[in-house]
Amino acid sequence: MRLRHIPGSEEEIAGSPYVVQNPSEKKGDWKEVFGNENPIEIEVGMGKGRFIMELAFLHPEINYVGIERYPSVLLRGLQKRAGLELDNIYFMCVDAINLGDIFEKGEVQKVYLNFSDPWPKDRHAKRRLTSEEFMAVYDTILTPEGVVEFKTDNKGLFEYSLESIPRAGWKIREHTFDLHRSEMGEGNVMTEYEEKFSSKGNPIYKLVAGRA
Repeated sequence: MRLRHIPGSEEEIAGSPYVVQNPSEKKGDWKEVFGNENPIEIEVGMGKGRFIMELAFLHPEINYVGIERYPSVLLRGLQKRAGLELDNIYFMCVDAINLGDIFEKGEVQKVYLNFSDPWPKDRHAKRRLTSEEFMAVYDTILTPEGVVEFKTDNKGLFEYSLESIPRAGWKIREHTFDLHRSEMGEGNVMTEYEEKFSSKGNPIYKLVAGRA
């Protein structure tokens, strides 16, 4: 699906107090960004931001960073953020492949991947956010106990992920082919896409991966 560009979105993002500008300069110093030593969790491909903003509201003891590479999409999240009284969430407009240049080893506790682009063509497999290449990136920023949580409605991408993640040296700790009818669904926070897909009766797939 072609994204509609919103004129002026880049300028608005550049001037927003909620967006970390030049994030690579913060590497190793994210505690100073938030002003505390709380654990950091990130969402790669946050879309309009409903998921991560709800998490930030529910868990003030955790710091959150929402990552979105498309300015026009991130702008929608900023518009939502402006009406919330939260001090534990920031955003970045970057490509996830560069996360190793932004966070130090062990600076991140958890990575959320929600309804990522499936990149269905085989030649684009490396672009999938659960590919071996991206799992190696997450490995460079997570704590030793850190985990990756992945949700999707795309069965093909999910089955690919069940194979690619172990190939990358990770262990799939738990998974389900029907999140909303499983024990893994307890306390689940939905994204905009998840609500849309599940309302049509589509199953939601989820897995949690760690190094051991």
